[in-house]
Amino acid sequence: MTLYLKNANYLDAQTLELRKTHLAVEPGPTGGVAFRDAIPSDSELSTQDKVMDCRDRLVTRSFACGHHHIYSTLARGMPAPPRTPVNFLEVLEYIWWRVDKRLDRDMIAAGALAAALHMAKHGVTFCVDHHSSPYAIEGSLETIARAFEQIGLSHLLCYEISCRDGQGPMEAGLAETDAYLSSGRKGHVGLHASFTVDDDLLEKSVELARKHATGLHVHVAEDLADQEHCLKTYGKRVIERLHAFGVLESPHTILGHCVFLDDIEKKLLRESPVWVVQNVESNQNNNVGATGYTGLTGNVMLGTDGMHSDMLRSAKAAYLVWQNTEGVSPDQMYARFRNVHRFIKTMGAEGDDKNNLVVLDYDTPTEITSENFTGHFIYGLESSHVLSVIAQGKVIVEDRRITTVDEAEILADAREQGLRLWQKLAEA
Repeated sequence: MTLYLKNANYLDAQTLELRKTHLAVEPGPTGGVAFRDAIPSDSELSTQDKVMDCRDRLVTRSFACGHHHIYSTLARGMPAPPRTPVNFLEVLEYIWWRVDKRLDRDMIAAGALAAALHMAKHGVTFCVDHHSSPYAIEGSLETIARAFEQIGLSHLLCYEISCRDGQGPMEAGLAETDAYLSSGRKGHVGLHASFTVDDDLLEKSVELARKHATGLHVHVAEDLADQEHCLKTYGKRVIERLHAFGVLESPHTILGHCVFLDDIEKKLLRESPVWVVQNVESNQNNNVGATGYTGLTGNVMLGTDGMHSDMLRSAKAAYLVWQNTEGVSPDQMYARFRNVHRFIKTMGAEGDDKNNLVVLDYDTPTEITSENFTGHFIYGLESSHVLSVIAQGKVIVEDRRITTVDEAEILADAREQGLRLWQKLAEA
């Protein structure tokens, strides 16, 4: 089966070279894309082949998210917390830790399906997710994986292990991670943050990551409180602590946020192969501040941190903040937007090859060139321009409609499970 994109205005996502051409898109997790001078005639096409007319459409590589919390999907519109948080720790305590403790398997599945649906319709075909459900841990990662695959998305998942809920959930988190990675799935050993992870758990997590030839996925210095706790408890800063345990050795390790780092920590990062994810909207929402990432490491990518599933929105927000903080250019922001593909490749994960594409109905009044595309990327392109999405050579969104599932059914179930979650929150 071959998918043909006729009359495409194809943009190479790496070189930004524009080319008017026909494309032959091969299916499968490692499928490719080939240029064609002509599309086969109707008599030459097999019954399984498909032709999409992309005249006046911009076709390019689809998008990927470097850090998400898809369990937050059902939180949208939820009841107010019992008290208004006055700092970041209270945001966790009164909002997010109340949510994740009340999730069950049905809620996890519904939220994952709804999040994957929204990602697909926003052009995202690969997601790196960081999950938490302390009282519904066993099988949670496989539940999310199957939901993603039902929509057509590829993924790298982890469970957020910590000491905050006691020994039982901590051990269950380690067991869930080991079982998931032992099943042949690719992902990470997930930890919450330094201030909720003791030395014993940190050591066990590093050992588990080494066992599965992967890295850790952990929040780092998202708020100053993380650094204060680390200095008071361990006599060192967060990055220094992680370095001492070998966390920084793996090119598969993801450090989320990294807002409050000193020069010594930044030097350690520059000397390591790890990846940093910036999540500007979440940082602004939680009022933790902003920092510059230029010169921190060449391995900086973008995430949503559970705020939403729209990577174009994340890139624009990041640019608007960091153009002042560090003088970042549209070209530099686009590079960070696309860096996630490099990370996925280092993981050896399938599902992010060139046969993952987005067809954009971009009604620009001005010319698009290789030289000015990043200006269009920042100031013109919106997720509303996503017309069709191709994942692993298969059309999962066509003319803005999901093709793989019944969208109305997915959203109806999500609303039902969301109400169940809200009722649990109201009862607390």
